[in-house]
Amino acid sequence: MKRFFKTLKIIAIIIIAIIIFYILNKLLMPKYMTDLVEGSMISQYYREPKNHEVIFIGDCEVYANFSPMVLYEEKGITSYVRGSSQQLIWQSYYILKETLKYEIPKVVVFNVNSMRYSEPVSEAYNRLTIDKMKWSKEKYDIIKTSMLEEENMLSYIFPILRYHDRYDKLTKEDITYLFKEKDNTYQGFLINKNIKPVQSLPTKRPLANYQFEDIDYEYLQKILDLCKQNNIQLLLIKAPSVYPFWYDEYNEQIVEFAQKNNINFINFLDKVDEIGIDYTQDTYDGGLHLNLTGATKLTKYFSEYLKENYELTDYRNNSDVDKIYQEKLEMYHKDIM
Repeated sequence: MKRFFKTLKIIAIIIIAIIIFYILNKLLMPKYMTDLVEGSMISQYYREPKNHEVIFIGDCEVYANFSPMVLYEEKGITSYVRGSSQQLIWQSYYILKETLKYEIPKVVVFNVNSMRYSEPVSEAYNRLTIDKMKWSKEKYDIIKTSMLEEENMLSYIFPILRYHDRYDKLTKEDITYLFKEKDNTYQGFLINKNIKPVQSLPTKRPLANYQFEDIDYEYLQKILDLCKQNNIQLLLIKAPSVYPFWYDEYNEQIVEFAQKNNINFINFLDKVDEIGIDYTQDTYDGGLHLNLTGATKLTKYFSEYLKENYELTDYRNNSDVDKIYQEKLEMYHKDIM
């Protein structure tokens, strides 16, 4: 009997230690709820109903510039933006691959700006994309592919190894959101109502090499193949951001890829006047991203394109779906006032 109770005691100690370790991991990891909210966008997707016919993947040029609420209000299109800060093309691929475990959209929209990057930019950007992903084979692959030399897999598996020095920087946010999260976006769209006009256009500086790297083409092809395997139409876009400069040589390569593979590509930089974008009013950071008014104009224009070129359902005629969206739209319109 003594041996039994001794074994029971050991098991209890192990269980308590695991619970404490789990709580410490949760406590010390940044919450991204009120500061650097871009880090919370990836996880919000898991809490959403999975009925999206259009999925956006890509960097900040999707989550700042396209509003799923406007797409629904204008054309009844259900959509979600699975974007994140400086989302690299292989990260977009694994995020799409993960998304397809939950739902199969009719159209995937990929912003090609990330084709200009062929290696990880920083650990900080990696964390904003990866930290809040659910554990899966895709998360493992995205970590393995994105890690810088000084990073290691264990620090992603056990965040306490990376964030242990936050113990004296904890705030009320860390307690409030220890076991819960709030939604900081509307289906992946991050509202920004600030206005900072474009003061000057970027200088077109000559580059030594304009050719996209092999790794970028490799993952662009993987995204296309994944879409084909699931009977999804891939649409390539370039958002109308003034900075960083988008070279004609870049554009020609995307046009060639799109034509070769019989898919659509829209460079919204060529359609700024048609859309009605005013860079003195429609950007919040001098031309890197559109603000709320700019994103609304762009999304309205895009809704027309999607409806004309793809067979998408008008869910405003579906009472169950429409009820959900009308509740979201009511909150959305309060937030954008």
